[in-house]
Amino acid sequence: MMRTTVQVDRYTAQIDELLHAVSAITKRQGRELMAEFDVTPPQCEALLVLQEFGGLAMGELCQKVGSACSTATDLIDRMERNGYVERVRDTNDRRVIRLRITPKGEEVVAKVQQSSRNHLAEHLKAMDLSDKERLIQSLEQLHDLLKRAI
Repeated sequence: MMRTTVQVDRYTAQIDELLHAVSAITKRQGRELMAEFDVTPPQCEALLVLQEFGGLAMGELCQKVGSACSTATDLIDRMERNGYVERVRDTNDRRVIRLRITPKGEEVVAKVQQSSRNHLAEHLKAMDLSDKERLIQSLEQLHDLLKRAI
């Protein structure tokens, strides 16, 4: 795909810097929160994908999380030992093994998400409602713009 060069103004540069800064902070805090529930970021990402899409074959999961299957196999082995996922034979093709999130995996995801939201709520209480609404609108607009490029 041929990309055109666009003049970068100070707004674009500042937005880019802020997005990276916010991303770095939320990733660090997310890792800390996940550690409290004995789950790693790649495990949490895989659990979220399995929660959203249901039973996936290993290759499908790898594609959705952008991971090599050799890496994902070790990840899934650990998650299965921890009781977060289970391997189940496909009812239509017994050669295919599907991965499913277990109730324990669902519980871990719910706890991590709730903890993350509680943490964010603590910080957002300093903002008034109109600022929160503007922030949501701006983030939705940015999300829509970026999503078009996918």
